[in-house]
Amino acid sequence: MRVTPQGLYCVPGDFFIDPGRAVPRAIITHGHADHARPDHDHVLASEATLAIMQARMGEGRAGRQRQVATPGEVVRHKDVEIRLVPAGHVLGSCQVVLDWQGSRIVVSGDYKRRRDPTCAPFEPVRCDVFVTEATFGLPVFRHPDAAAEVARLLESLRLFPDRAHLVGVYALGKAQRLIALLREGGWDRTIYLHGALLKLCELYEDFGVQLGPLAPVPTPAKRGGGGLLAGEVVLAPPSAEATAWVRRLAEPLICAASGWMRVRQRAKARGVELPLIISDHADWDELLATIEEVQAPEVWVTHGRDDALVHAMALRGVRGRALHLLGRGEEDEDAAPAEPAEQPA
Repeated sequence: MRVTPQGLYCVPGDFFIDPGRAVPRAIITHGHADHARPDHDHVLASEATLAIMQARMGEGRAGRQRQVATPGEVVRHKDVEIRLVPAGHVLGSCQVVLDWQGSRIVVSGDYKRRRDPTCAPFEPVRCDVFVTEATFGLPVFRHPDAAAEVARLLESLRLFPDRAHLVGVYALGKAQRLIALLREGGWDRTIYLHGALLKLCELYEDFGVQLGPLAPVPTPAKRGGGGLLAGEVVLAPPSAEATAWVRRLAEPLICAASGWMRVRQRAKARGVELPLIISDHADWDELLATIEEVQAPEVWVTHGRDDALVHAMALRGVRGRALHLLGRGEEDEDAAPAEPAEQPA
């Protein structure tokens, strides 16, 4: 494997993994915008990831040629054996397992180790080199139980029935996971969605993920009207809370579901009243546990808090290397623009 300006390049296979710009041949781990870019000539990915790319980019930009790889299936290209294994991040997310001349590299993409009813769980694969993310690669990041965080949201709904609870979520993965967790927590009422979330929720249901009753946020009966959806759950992209769109809601209580809500200053700066620490990435302990499970003597870190993780690995006798790949970061924060105030949601 070689690090290039486009990203990770497999030399014997002549392909890239999650390249940052259009290339002749790409393998895509999952559909978030910082990993799945448009206009590749050939794309290999899971069926769900290809469907997500088409939904987000349009039919003509999700790869001129698209090849579905079923998780566990071995695809051979130029003597490199390629296998996709679930990563547990979002629907369709996969690790890329590469075998060549007796050596194995596993590229994780983004991943989490917590249970998620909306996607297949992470499967550790032993390898010679493990390429990992480190989004939450600091000891301060230890995620609480997601069900307990949802219980806090449900308690707030009980305490403040006159306020709409507006939860900022990423359009892909976080929105659907939070809906599923709310259903498991006993919330069987309609959950209201900003229009930017509707398409991907429908796609999840097309893939058999049942989300229960959903509806777009209604438009006020008259221009400038508000006071809607008191006591209801409303999901929207994080950007929506700072737009005129939010005025249609009844005294909105601003919430946010993210691993970054562990950082109080971040929540305060965004005006978040109810921070929910619900992450779709591995936390510090889970990163270290995963590295131990795959038993790779060498680990490369693509992005995130790599310095602390590399240091911690060195103390455990594992060689670490920070790749500093460009273009990786918080997925989708700007991928779903807020709607004008008077347009249907």
